[in-house]
Amino acid sequence: VVAEAEVVAEAEGLRLHLSSSRATGYKGVQQSPSGRFRAGHRVDGRQVCYGTFDTAVEAAVAYARAVGEAPGQAELAAAAAAR
Repeated sequence: VVAEAEVVAEAEGLRLHLSSSRATGYKGVQQSPSGRFRAGHRVDGRQVCYGTFDTAVEAAVAYARAVGEAPGQAELAAAAAAR
């Protein structure tokens, strides 16, 4: 699974959020009773769902896309905040 995650993340240029406390191994990813994986997080106290996926890696990629983890994204946000 880790090798698959590295390949997917590298291909998309994303940094996945690993979590040792989550059963799926990824922050923002939960497994539903049906066995599918849901990506999401809370924004201003409301749950935002980014979709359901067949694998935890796909859900982790969706989470990383949604929270803006493309290379250079943090630098762009910091530059915008400094203006």
